Amino acid sequence: MKIIGYSSNLYGWSERWKSDGKAVDWRAIFRACADAGLDAVEIDADAGQLALLREFGLAVSASYVGLQLHGDYDAVEAGALPVAERLAAAGGKDLLVNADPYGGWKQALPKPEDLVKRQGDNLSRLAARAEADFGLRLSLHNHAADRHNAEADLRSVVECADAAVGLCVDTGWAHVAGCDPVGWVRRYPERIAAFHLRNQRGRVPAEDLTEGDIDFRALADAMADANYEGWLALELWHPRETMPARSMEEDVRRSLAMLRGLVGERA
Repeated sequence: MKIIGYSSNLYGWSERWKSDGKAVDWRAIFRACADAGLDAVEIDADAGQLALLREFGLAVSASYVGLQLHGDYDAVEAGALPVAERLAAAGGKDLLVNADPYGGWKQALPKPEDLVKRQGDNLSRLAARAEADFGLRLSLHNHAADRHNAEADLRSVVECADAAVGLCVDTGWAHVAGCDPVGWVRRYPERIAAFHLRNQRGRVPAEDLTEGDIDFRALADAMADANYEGWLALELWHPRETMPARSMEEDVRRSLAMLRGLVGERA
């Protein structure tokens, strides 16, 4: 296992800022990320944000974009390529795409098998374009909150897409959907290209990685056995139901300490 560094997506940070009654201030958020011990962030970085995060010694590890991957390929490409271009310019390597649900976010419907296959074809085409034009690796991020669609999205990669398409395993959403993120890493080690790490208490996000239903020691064992090489990215999220007792900065610091310990034990 070779870990490039430790990163975080920024949705949870911005939402926590709002729930604490503060206006979203990217300079303050990037400073807090650096102070918490992060090496990088996941962001679709415009020039202004890129300059800000670099003030604090942060890199861009990845960019994330949600798309109707089961739809028309031209629309998929039109949505992804501008993000890919900015990511490459920022020095990132991992383009993470999310499969927007069939039927929409308000009423996700079971994705039909023909659309699962189309999604796999679209992912294959997009992966080839992202690598050829920008030198990026494409991975599908799981976000479905139900088992049917989580497994359908998984099949779109492991059964329907070229080997160049990777998996970004989001531990929290996999658990919410009734799936086993450790099992995914064990079954598909050659596909594992990225992680979004969050613990859960049932369907409620845990405050940090140190406690919850997901066995991160078992996950670290699976990563090591898969010879994982890449970033480890946090996706901590504190909705009201989580009832956080600490700041986001402190929860990130606690989570990173645990991760670094697990990685160090397997070095």
